This record gives sequence, C-alpha cells and structure tokens, in this order.
Amino acid sequence: MDLDTIVYEKTEGKIKIAGLEAGKLTELEIDDIKSAAEGSIYLGKILHKIDLANGSLGYFVDINDGKEAFINAREYGLDDLNATEGQSLIVQVAQEQRAEKGAKLCRSLQFVGEYSVYCPYKMSVEVSNKIEDKSRAQELKDLFLDNTTGQEGWIVRTSAESAKNTDIVKEMEQLRAKYDEVRVLARKVNAPVLLLGKKNPIYEYIFRNKSTLKKIVVNARNLYEELQSLSDKDFEVELVSDAFKDYGLDESIGEALSPIVQLPGGGRIIIEETRACTAIDVDSGDDKNNGNLNRLNAEAAEEILRQIKLRNLSGKIVIDFAGLSEYKFLKSPIEILNQGLKKDYVKSTCYGLSRGGNVEIIRMRRRPSLRDVLTVECPSCCGQGRVEK
Repeated sequence: MDLDTIVYEKTEGKIKIAGLEAGKLTELEIDDIKSAAEGSIYLGKILHKIDLANGSLGYFVDINDGKEAFINAREYGLDDLNATEGQSLIVQVAQEQRAEKGAKLCRSLQFVGEYSVYCPYKMSVEVSNKIEDKSRAQELKDLFLDNTTGQEGWIVRTSAESAKNTDIVKEMEQLRAKYDEVRVLARKVNAPVLLLGKKNPIYEYIFRNKSTLKKIVVNARNLYEELQSLSDKDFEVELVSDAFKDYGLDESIGEALSPIVQLPGGGRIIIEETRACTAIDVDSGDDKNNGNLNRLNAEAAEEILRQIKLRNLSGKIVIDFAGLSEYKFLKSPIEILNQGLKKDYVKSTCYGLSRGGNVEIIRMRRRPSLRDVLTVECPSCCGQGRVEK
C-alpha cells in the first residue's frame, strides 16, 4: 500500500488529501481547518472536573474547539493532574473530536520530526522496532543518549536508519527550540489559545511515501511553490484549479461512504460502523470463484486493509469471514491482515481468531472516521438506518 500520487485540495474551511496507488484511491483525509487537529498544542482553560469510574478524576477543558475537550487526571509517566476551575494548562490533542464527542487531550507533549519524536516529559530513548539492522538501531540509541540534555526523552523513527547522524542531531536541536517557543508563548497569552498548530498534513504523506511517490497535484499556488523548491524531491508537482474533480475523486468519496463494497470476484464486504465497534461481514454474493471460499476470503482481506485506511476505521474492528470459522480455513486471510497492518502508519494489531469465530483488529483512534467527518446521524432513526414496516 505505497502511494504513487497525492492529490491536495484546499477550499474555504477544509483541506482534502487523497492518496492513490496505480490510480486507485487508498487513503483519504478531510480536515476542518477550524477544528483542533491531532498533534496541535493549546493553552487550555479548565472548565470543571468529573469523577471517573476507576476512581480517578477527569477534566473538561476549553480549547476553543466548539466542544469541551477532555483530559484524564492520570497519565502514564506523569503525576496525577490536580487542577482547579479557571486554571490554564498546556495540552496537546491526542484524538480529534468526532460525532458528539469532544477532543481528547494529553499533557505529555510530543514534537514530531522526520527522524525522531521529542518527548520533553519522558526520560528514555525508544528505537523503532521496524529498524531491522540491530547494530544501526543501537548506534542510533547511543547517538540520542549522547546528545540528550537534562530530563527529556526521544522516540527514534524508522526513517532515522538511513539518515545522516549530523541531520539527526540538527533536528534534535530544532525540536527542542520548538518546545521552548511553546513555553515562552504560553506565558504571554490568555487561554484558550492555539500555541502550535499541526504542520500541513501533506508533508507527512510525502515523508511516509518518499520511496514510491511520483506525483503531487495541488490547487494552492503557495504550496506548489514550496514543494517545487524542495531540493531532495524525486516527484513531479502539478498545479490545477480543481484537483479532486480532475481526478474523479468526488465520486470515489461517495463510494467510500457506502456500507457495501463489491469484490472483483463477485463477493462483497459489508461495513457497519457502530459506537462500540466496526463490524465487517464477508458475503459470497455473486461470487465467481466457484465456491472457493479461501480465494474469496483472501480477496476480502486485501480489500478490508484498503477500506480501513480509506475510511480511517479505528478502535475495535470485528470481521466475520465467509465459511467455517476455524483457524485452518482462515489462516491465509489472517496472515494477509497481519502483513498489511505492519505497513499501517497508525498503530494496528490483529488479534487473530476469537472464540466466537471472528477476526479482531484493534487500531489506534487518532482522527474521526470518514463517515463521522462527512455525515451526521439521522435524527429520525437515530443512526439505525431502518424504518418501520
């Protein structure tokens, strides 16, 4: 699932980014410019506190996002938050608001760079386990330890494996400087206020797909000029006025909201998003594989991987494959899911076959799903999508 084309379109109030692989839409992100983006840092104001079921406390915080954001008093590696109403607090968006829920916040700030993540409230160096060269992984860990100053932590990203040590050290200094800027600004302003916005998300797409990216299409001249000026780019940049329309993506967005996805062999998958989980059913439909359920399920597993990224499905995902729910019959699709999820930029884990015969996946929730971004719950049926007989 490596992208070769990125299509970017900025309109009034929204940014849309589509990732294509051989002309097929595989990733889609639609951001409301006014909403608090995941990773943005705010000076928030405590509104009130609540008692949680686990005996801890939680706080509702105003970050000027339209809805009250939430932060848990308990956070790994930090002392419990003990705040009062009206108190200002530096926070970072861990999960964007979705549906009726406001954003989730954290105090353990992270500053993401190309090769590393700066964690000023941690005291450890963690190296990505995707770095296969263990000697290089140890070299990188030693490099970060040697250049760590005071109490701070780092996460070494996979991309650091092929980077120059001098570039890595330079980035460490830049990320520290960002943190200092945030602290200085927080002393000068009144909450609620944005302290550090998320960088244009297109750069994360470029970073993740450097090795396969061939073309970027944008409709914003300033971004076009920025991308043209990149000295290390190996891709073409094109400026068009109506990027999504020219690439036929508006129609693809509509298809991505449909609960039914047809498979090339005639089968289909049915996707139902609920508050508790996302349920996916694999149905033989008009399957042309002559009853070969192994081929049908393998085909479905490949499409499910695409749909998870395209729709940004997260939380618990439960899959009911076709045929008998025994591991010997579902080994192949489970292996396809495992291999595909390893490439997912969002932390995802396939837990295999449950006792009930379903395959379960847990995918970290960072942003709302495509359905939550583009639709609202029907007030008549309350999201059931059914009518009385």
